[in-house]
Amino acid sequence: MTAPNLLDQLHTTFGFSAFRGVQERVVDRVLAAQSSLAVMPTGAGKSLTYQLPAVILPGTCVVISPLIALMHDQLRSAAANGIRAASLTSADSEDARELAIERFRGGELDLLYAAPERASQPHFRELLSAGQVSLFAIDEAHCVSEWGHDFRPDYRLLRPLMDAFPQVPRLALTATADAATRADVLAQLGIPDDGLIIAGFDRPNIRYVVHHRDTMVRQLTALMSEMPGPGIVYAQTRKRTEDLAEKLGAATGRTVLPYHAGLPPEVRAANQAAFVGSEDIVMVATVAFGMGIDKPDVRFVAHAGVPKSIESYYQETGRAGRDGDPATALLLWAADDFARARQRLSEVEEHRRAGERVRIDAMARLVETAGCRRALLLRHFGEDPPEKCGNCDNCLEAPGVVDATTLAQKLLSAVYRTGQSFGFGHIEKVLIGANDERINQRGHDQLSVFGIVTGEEASMLRPLARALQARGSLIPTEHGGLMLGGDAKAVLRGDAAVLIALAPKRERSRKVRRERTGGGVNPAGDPLFEALRALRRDLAAEAGLPPYVIFHDSTLREMAETRPASLAALGALGGVGARKLEAYGEAFLNVIGQH
Repeated sequence: MTAPNLLDQLHTTFGFSAFRGVQERVVDRVLAAQSSLAVMPTGAGKSLTYQLPAVILPGTCVVISPLIALMHDQLRSAAANGIRAASLTSADSEDARELAIERFRGGELDLLYAAPERASQPHFRELLSAGQVSLFAIDEAHCVSEWGHDFRPDYRLLRPLMDAFPQVPRLALTATADAATRADVLAQLGIPDDGLIIAGFDRPNIRYVVHHRDTMVRQLTALMSEMPGPGIVYAQTRKRTEDLAEKLGAATGRTVLPYHAGLPPEVRAANQAAFVGSEDIVMVATVAFGMGIDKPDVRFVAHAGVPKSIESYYQETGRAGRDGDPATALLLWAADDFARARQRLSEVEEHRRAGERVRIDAMARLVETAGCRRALLLRHFGEDPPEKCGNCDNCLEAPGVVDATTLAQKLLSAVYRTGQSFGFGHIEKVLIGANDERINQRGHDQLSVFGIVTGEEASMLRPLARALQARGSLIPTEHGGLMLGGDAKAVLRGDAAVLIALAPKRERSRKVRRERTGGGVNPAGDPLFEALRALRRDLAAEAGLPPYVIFHDSTLREMAETRPASLAALGALGGVGARKLEAYGEAFLNVIGQH
């Protein structure tokens, strides 16, 4: 297909006048029957790279996807764009599955979605032999690699299925894969090295913010007040999930729902459906939530504890701002997050411990860095970014950087000389020379480290202890004490430096935040925009769809700004394809005409 015809099809189906990023390169390879691995950040339009060829090519594109919720979400969006799609999942009724099989055999499907567990079975291969397959699309392809953070063994069984159809190209897609994972995916799925296309990992619309966790409910409430719209808060346990949902709802008056694997299935399903269909609900969830959510208008993702790896953090924060509008990723951390992570290493298979330790250390560098958070993230994935991004907390409010090596030596020495069995509170009292009965009874007032910290150094002890625990130089004991670990001996010898970042004053933080929020988002108080949103809400409820499937907020903003007066003018806006123009055009023109 020539370029002009391809662009015509792009506009007719999706309402877009041009490709974004590497989309065109990926589509061109698919249309040339060449296999590829596309590494594209969340929100870069991965699904379009197989949905557009699926409309153009004869036959059916078979999409392998890991979660039923993700498949059904994409089915709704595909149908709204006039793409013929069906799924074969355990959640589908027997009648629906039989109809999907009949439509596939009859050549009446552009897309057929299936989970890897089904796709790896012999009967699925027999089904595909009875029809025409145009493309294999493997979504969340990092699941095929043991190096990846979401390894799914059934993904390893896809290669024989695809090898049975040697003329059919394969397109693997992921947003999260470091160099080792990318190499493994190429090998496991039989994709040549020259088929690797990397779009880059940067999500410039997401503001990365990292704070030490102190008054967590207050910190999250502040975020919710600054960021209206849907949001996700990730908590590390089921108990904390329910507790936070209750407290945040009470503190803000907003609808805040819990989600974790311990809830009854019907409650989980209802809460997820409410969140997907909402314009302002906040979900507090364990990491069991989110992978199957293709919701574009999530305005913030907050972590109430440290994720297990940079890859997990990147993927989870990537659920914010998929529509390209400004979004915030807030990470709240504490030293005991890293302590627990390192303690869990003993539960990991021995051959995987070194890799897991590297992941913990990478997260420690992210929370402790005084430099650009985004640059650190992008370097982790092999990119060479600028030193400053201008849209993370450290770039917006540069922290103070202090060489705390000497103070660290004093702190580590005090831990060692008191027997590596006391908690931070006791160590702090020894160092500042406190008159304390417990210290005197144990003779710790006679140690050489007693009272050697004075003045401003004393106020740095607590953040320094956090930093040393994050990097593994201090390790909590099972009874709540502290012991030396990691590079502690190197620090004591003077062979390793300790630099710590000190957060700027809170008064200044609030001032900068007020100056920098609110730009480039939905207009406040615009009656036409609110009327268009209300119409979208009504149409979505009538059709049983999430509002964003009708139109994204960006399309409504463009309607409110340009006020098109005809179907032709409305159809020229971004995101208004032929099917949506026919289905909803007159209704939106009527509302625009009333204003």
